[in-house]
Amino acid sequence: MSKGKELLIGAIKDGIVIDHIPSKKVFLIVEILKLKNYSQRITVATNMPSSSLVKKGIIKIEDKILQENELNNISLIAPDATINIIEDYEVVEKTKLERLDEVEELVKCDNPKCISNHENIETKFIRVEEDLNENNLEEKTKYKCFYCEKIILEDEIQIQ
Repeated sequence: MSKGKELLIGAIKDGIVIDHIPSKKVFLIVEILKLKNYSQRITVATNMPSSSLVKKGIIKIEDKILQENELNNISLIAPDATINIIEDYEVVEKTKLERLDEVEELVKCDNPKCISNHENIETKFIRVEEDLNENNLEEKTKYKCFYCEKIILEDEIQIQ
């Protein structure tokens, strides 16, 4: 093998590649997309070298097209991920995800008194303005429960 870069993950002919996933979120995305029983080839890699994230995760899914709700779910878990559409081994479209302003049905409210935990209603969260963390000046995205107004940080989100 020649010196320099080596191919760590094999290419796929057609499908999607979800790239720039924080390593700790990779298996949550696998779960959300219900890939455990997917019948085509899937490559899941975590703790891969990354110049922007230090370590990142990548998921390659052959013969898969993501639906809008799946993209929204990924956006909630890994808002800085990119989605690459692959056709005949080439990237034909590259999309950077954006944070959602509203999240319905996916997030569980961690307030035990919230009506969404006791009634048969869909959860709903609204994104609130980002604040700078005093210690490291890092922006933190927060979501507020539509019903009880409990605020949770993006990193604290619990998937239903």
